[in-house]
Amino acid sequence: MSEHEMNERDHKKLGRELDLFTFSDVVGKGLPLWTARGAAIRREIERFIQDEEIKRGYSHVMTPDIAKLGLYEKSGHYPHYKDSMYPPLTTEEGESFMLRPMTCPHHFELYLSKPHSYREFPIRYAELAKLYRYEQSGELMGLQRVRGFCLSDAHIICSSEEQAVEEVHKALDLIEYANGVLGLQMGKDYTYRLSQGDRANTEKYFKDDAGWEKAESLLREAMQKRGVPFVEAKDEAAFYGPKIDIQMKNVNGKEDTAFTVQYDLSSPIKFDLTFTGDDGKQHRTYIVHRSSIGSIERTMAFLIEKYAGAFPLWLSPEQVRILPISEKHVEYANEVKRVLNEAGIRVELDASNESLGKKVRSVKTEKVPYWLVLGDQEVSTETVTVEHREKGKVGSATLQEFAVSLKEEIRTRA
Repeated sequence: MSEHEMNERDHKKLGRELDLFTFSDVVGKGLPLWTARGAAIRREIERFIQDEEIKRGYSHVMTPDIAKLGLYEKSGHYPHYKDSMYPPLTTEEGESFMLRPMTCPHHFELYLSKPHSYREFPIRYAELAKLYRYEQSGELMGLQRVRGFCLSDAHIICSSEEQAVEEVHKALDLIEYANGVLGLQMGKDYTYRLSQGDRANTEKYFKDDAGWEKAESLLREAMQKRGVPFVEAKDEAAFYGPKIDIQMKNVNGKEDTAFTVQYDLSSPIKFDLTFTGDDGKQHRTYIVHRSSIGSIERTMAFLIEKYAGAFPLWLSPEQVRILPISEKHVEYANEVKRVLNEAGIRVELDASNESLGKKVRSVKTEKVPYWLVLGDQEVSTETVTVEHREKGKVGSATLQEFAVSLKEEIRTRA
């Protein structure tokens, strides 16, 4: 990729030009502000993954953005990650609260709210969770590394090791399916990494040599069974266990973890996560963490750069723009807009006094997928002339025909 193309695909540049997001020093570094256009893309991604996860047996829950400091001391996040966490907030009563860096301890406390039987498993808690990490200023980079983000997080609680391995495969199935819908291809857009711990580094990693050996072997075997190429990386694991990371590179070649599946060795012990087995006794659970489409912010950055801002129809913040040739065509244009709005299509009307040529140039610059040219003929025949970002002039159609074809293209996420 040439330097010019890299610059043209840079999500920070396109974010400004396409009016998707911005940053404000008054709000704070690393805290993106989303415009209506950027929020429209996010909303499509979030709805897609929530609906898909619910289809696959996940229970979508909601937990607070903050919790007592003691929760993160119990989980191990505070001692291991305190340098990248925001400082505690102390109340008048003397209690200390933290902005959460992760949802896992919240989900474990949710699990502990009632007793569980072996018949319930696996239990899959999922959440589009707002998280906060105090990344160093020099590490911040557009949407790829921020201080406040939304993670498509989930914690799968299992009754056996075999069930946990099965859930690892199901999580990877979901990730690969979601990547396919987003237009991301294995090998070209993303690669796999097995991230391992360091047995000798007991300050960084939970101490359980046999557990680490077994968990890493299980994840390695899972990758081998799937027949996908992967690399192994020492000292890249989470403090509580090894993980399978899905890696992506931005236009400048910097690699980041996009999605992940993790095997948790410590939380079942630290939180005493148990269930009643078929023998009537208490048994320890097994935990799999996973993020299906990762951080929405980071995924947005990858998608902006992959498509150079020219998103597929279902993700486009503006799907159709209506271009009346002159003022006398505006009344019909408003009716066209009303019909498309009611059909659930994101549509805008350019009723300015600019020439048609200038209006079309604006549509192309803003990478709108479809535009409709309306003149005397369209008004008299109650039709629309359809043009497309890549296909050029598509032709004339009734408004109903156009709306139906558009809704089908959106439904199939073509």
